[in-house]
Amino acid sequence: MLAALNAIFAIHRRSLLWTVMRIVRDPQTAEDLAQETYVKAHNALEVTSIEHLESYLYQTARNLALDHKRRCKTRQTFENSEISQEDIESVALDVSSAEQELIEQERQRLFEEALLELPVRARTAWALSHVDGWTYQQIAEHLNVSRNTVYNDVKLVIGHCRDALARLERG
Repeated sequence: MLAALNAIFAIHRRSLLWTVMRIVRDPQTAEDLAQETYVKAHNALEVTSIEHLESYLYQTARNLALDHKRRCKTRQTFENSEISQEDIESVALDVSSAEQELIEQERQRLFEEALLELPVRARTAWALSHVDGWTYQQIAEHLNVSRNTVYNDVKLVIGHCRDALARLERG
């Protein structure tokens, strides 16, 4: 059946192109949609048989062209081509301001200070879990403690650091 598709597509390729071209009015797009028509027919033949292959090709080509035209119309509705280059260039970059950088540096400093206030085992458990991605079971075996102890240590670190950062936000 794939040989039949190849033969029929080769015979009707120009006609398919013109069918699509009348709808999309762009030679490159018409060529792309004609090729997409072939691919869709090829994929369909791998799963089922198509009784009227020639009709299937023309209908698929028309549907693809109409879908393309609808997408273009929708894009034109939502895109404004009247925007000047100056307006585009004046859009602010998505980068942190100097003030935001200072705030982040202060948050980092407070976070590190808060970590240093905690016991070594709790800091180690938290780092192995959140930085290195270890499981609580792996950490428990490494530190020679129970999984419950690891859980409580990690919870202690998270709560303590959250409280320290909340004080920064309030103050």
